[in-house]
Amino acid sequence: MKKIIISVALLIAGWSGKSFAQSTQVDESVYEKRKLKLEEVNFVSSYYSQNGNTSAVTGGIGTEQLTDIANSIDLKLIKLDKHNRQHTFNIDLNVDFYTSASSDKIDPLTISSASRKDTHFYPTLSWSIKNDLNRTSKGLSLSYSTEYDYKSYGLNLNFSKTSKDNNREFSIKGGAFFDTWTIILPAELRPNGYGSGAHGDRDPVDYKPRNSYNMAFSLSQVINKRLQVLFTVEPAYQEGLLSTPFHRIYFRDGSETVEKLPGNRLKLPVGMRLSYFLGDRVILRTFYRYYTDNWGMQAHTVNLESSIKLSPYMSISPFIVLIINRLLNIFILTGKMIRIVLIIQVITIFQILTPAF
Repeated sequence: MKKIIISVALLIAGWSGKSFAQSTQVDESVYEKRKLKLEEVNFVSSYYSQNGNTSAVTGGIGTEQLTDIANSIDLKLIKLDKHNRQHTFNIDLNVDFYTSASSDKIDPLTISSASRKDTHFYPTLSWSIKNDLNRTSKGLSLSYSTEYDYKSYGLNLNFSKTSKDNNREFSIKGGAFFDTWTIILPAELRPNGYGSGAHGDRDPVDYKPRNSYNMAFSLSQVINKRLQVLFTVEPAYQEGLLSTPFHRIYFRDGSETVEKLPGNRLKLPVGMRLSYFLGDRVILRTFYRYYTDNWGMQAHTVNLESSIKLSPYMSISPFIVLIINRLLNIFILTGKMIRIVLIIQVITIFQILTPAF
């Protein structure tokens, strides 16, 4: 599969000079009460394109051509309360416009089905409180997401605490997402009287839930002025409809059915990140993650990234990702499990970030 990603980011912000050190002292006199003010505005647009010939919509043998244009605007507002705690409010609005040749094959006999293109809208509201006196930060966020065939509501909570010398930080995050999916079936596998889910089709369709719960624990440590390390553990649990009903499965005798997966899944990713500062202009980052779940899947991910500052207004961030998956396919063909396969995927992405003031 070939992927192309282009990202353009604009940053509008106002801040005073910032400096970093291994140890800082809190001076309460530098704070003064202030009203809510707009601190930062971010605009991000990106274009994504892919192709391939192993689409699950057509049983792993069809086009994967897809294009996506994503746009987001992020507003950051801050205020200090009477206890000198900083309150940060984020309003994040995102909308994606995409077309998918594979989804168009849900109704393969039509010239162009309703699933050929879609709009994905997903806003998020978040609030956090930072207290420099006890070196803690806590917050919550609410999210909503909708596409043609699903809706999702999310809640996230987070807490972090920094050591006295500011060289160590522990954080914990928890989230829950409650989704409702419209059960859209391939045209040839729909029972009599079952609808297509398209606008104007009055025949009924089913709806199924999917609930996801996740936790994230992280510990970061400054080793010296140039090196920082981060450890993460991110368990997650899902229940409900975990398959995609319009994915086709073909059997050797020529028959077919829809994708059917177990109704629950337990995931456990464990990761480590190293960040090394080569100077004022170059940062090197490496990341490794091991993943396993109760479906028998194991994966290793290695990410190499650098950030090179060309000027106060422009930086480039090339990086490469190596993914090695050991997949245990749970579909049954002629009474036997499909083989365990090894997949090695390399993704290279080149980004240019241009702040504008």
